[in-house]
Amino acid sequence: MREYELVIIGGGPAGLAAAVAAHEAGLRDILILERDNELGGILNQCIHNGFGLHTFKEELTGPEYAGRFIEQVKKLDIPYKLNTMVLDLAADKTVTAMNREDGLFQLHPKAVILAMGCRERPRGALSIPGCRPAGIYTAGTAQRLVNMEGYMPGRKVVILGSGDIGLIMARRMTLEGAQVQVVAELMPYSGGLKRNIVQCLDDYGIPLKLSHTVVDIEGKKRVEAVTIAQVDGNNRPIPGTEERYECDTLLLSCGLIPENELSRSAGVELNPITNGPTVNESLETSIPGVFAAGNVLHVHDLVDYVSEEAGAAGRQAAGYIAAGCREEEHKALPIKCANGVRYTVPVAIRPGAAGDTVTLRFRVGNVYKNKKVAVYAGDACVFSRKRPVLAPGEMETVILKTSLLTDHPEADGITVTLEEA
Repeated sequence: MREYELVIIGGGPAGLAAAVAAHEAGLRDILILERDNELGGILNQCIHNGFGLHTFKEELTGPEYAGRFIEQVKKLDIPYKLNTMVLDLAADKTVTAMNREDGLFQLHPKAVILAMGCRERPRGALSIPGCRPAGIYTAGTAQRLVNMEGYMPGRKVVILGSGDIGLIMARRMTLEGAQVQVVAELMPYSGGLKRNIVQCLDDYGIPLKLSHTVVDIEGKKRVEAVTIAQVDGNNRPIPGTEERYECDTLLLSCGLIPENELSRSAGVELNPITNGPTVNESLETSIPGVFAAGNVLHVHDLVDYVSEEAGAAGRQAAGYIAAGCREEEHKALPIKCANGVRYTVPVAIRPGAAGDTVTLRFRVGNVYKNKKVAVYAGDACVFSRKRPVLAPGEMETVILKTSLLTDHPEADGITVTLEEA
């Protein structure tokens, strides 16, 4: 097995964009490792449109969007290995993987990009009472069954969780002839994009019940009925608010978890809010030379942002290798979240190591109206922007000029906060 300077773990939208960007930055020794039998990741089962408006300035389906990057990877002759499972990532960046052709093998790259994506939260993590009959699927599993395998999971459907996949599957199941009776959401707000609520629920007359959850599942061999109830401020079911729906299928769309088992085994520091690695402005983790991008870092709402972020990680990895894997010491400014900002990516910025601009991405913890996003370097406000509505389902982006930070050398930290407009 020959050695490679850069190994990218994951051949989905993040891995593909990182590989293309690293190649364009001058790096030629790149290898993509993908556990599936084709490149493209989750996009292969997302046959709905709405992808690529930012990246390609046109509306594409998921497979079309992935196809654009796969074409670039093949045109640039970037090598990749399919059906290859990465078993371990060590602190010294040794990658242990296996497939049928090569058997068990190890790689010793100079840099690694983590692009493993995320997984759905299963029923076992939700503590739903009731039996364990057939007919309970995560929304992503149902999406794969319908769009790629050609199977219908059921005909009368209840959906728990209003994440984007759940909303999209409400429409998809309706178009395939199923009756979607209700979408229940534990939180008092939806976890999906506003456009998906309108296009997938409102346009088809599917009710969305906020502050509701499933309290019982009936059926021995197959789901026969589901009972939902309203919850109070502590997310506890309120007696007397139960509603019973006869159905044969329950779809779960209750959040996504970044796939960070490899990161954890390598000793990468993880953010307890995002469950993804903590990174600096270069998207470099706590281990020098290990970078992260896409949904393995934090869950994105648009794949265009995944590609943009992964492209930055690819360029940074190429620069790290070109510099001989050495980094100068720079003062790091930790980022603090306040007044409704749940987390930021990155968690620290080194103004001396950043380029002309730094991209800050964050999510809020509730629905806010008529607010102002403000960024402070120490006590000085260096950025502010009015936002009529901020919601947890939509990621916010702030592009800061690095000069705004270097103009305040006395600052010992950065604060991202919400203020009254």
